[in-house]
Amino acid sequence: MSSILGKARSAVLTSVFCRNIQLTNRAPVVSFCFDDFPRSAYANGAAILNSHGVRGTFYVALGLMDTENALGPQFSQSDLEGVLNDGHELGSHTLSHVSCRQLSTSAFERDVHRGKDAIRELIGTNAANFAYPFGHVTVAAKRRIGSVMRTCRGIYGGVNGPSVDCNLLRANSLYGDTDQLPKVELLLTNHQEAAQWIVFYTHDVRANPSEFGCTPSLLEKTLSAALRLGYSVETIDGVMTKHVAQE
Repeated sequence: MSSILGKARSAVLTSVFCRNIQLTNRAPVVSFCFDDFPRSAYANGAAILNSHGVRGTFYVALGLMDTENALGPQFSQSDLEGVLNDGHELGSHTLSHVSCRQLSTSAFERDVHRGKDAIRELIGTNAANFAYPFGHVTVAAKRRIGSVMRTCRGIYGGVNGPSVDCNLLRANSLYGDTDQLPKVELLLTNHQEAAQWIVFYTHDVRANPSEFGCTPSLLEKTLSAALRLGYSVETIDGVMTKHVAQE
């Protein structure tokens, strides 16, 4: 029953209050995202991307700074500064890492604005791109939050393009170890075309990851496969800046 309800929710959310743009990239593009984010995402994840000369998007909820949970130690202010100094993107993930299913739409919108404002006040950067905590989206939240952020990302799998709904970007989990690599490579192989955009997301990046994280090996091999198959690697904001016909 939960699977049926999930599919029905997905069908509704991906069909209403869309804000579509057209991709113009001549080669397929891929983005790597790290949500929350644990310190291991920067220490290990960013290091892997840096070693290949590419950059990722780190979605941050500042209320998690200097805390610890099942994903491991969360980011510190020095990690935020390191992300930006290395040329990665900081995205917004609310202030308190709250689900829009548990708050009124107006209360959730306030926390989204507070999160974005807190990033600007602490780091001095405009976090224009947003990811829904827990991947939870409602019709009302999609309508309201989509109007104030450059993009909003969920966790519904699939590929973006040639038409992209900026109010609910599709994204694919990158969880576990290298036994997941065949599935990842199949997705990449099946979309080696112009005007295609694949987004991957994960949380912690460590040898023994949580159920919402991945090993450094899986991230490294996924990135290497994407580069081998001719993908351009861009941040979320990079794609929106370089590869859209109009916004």
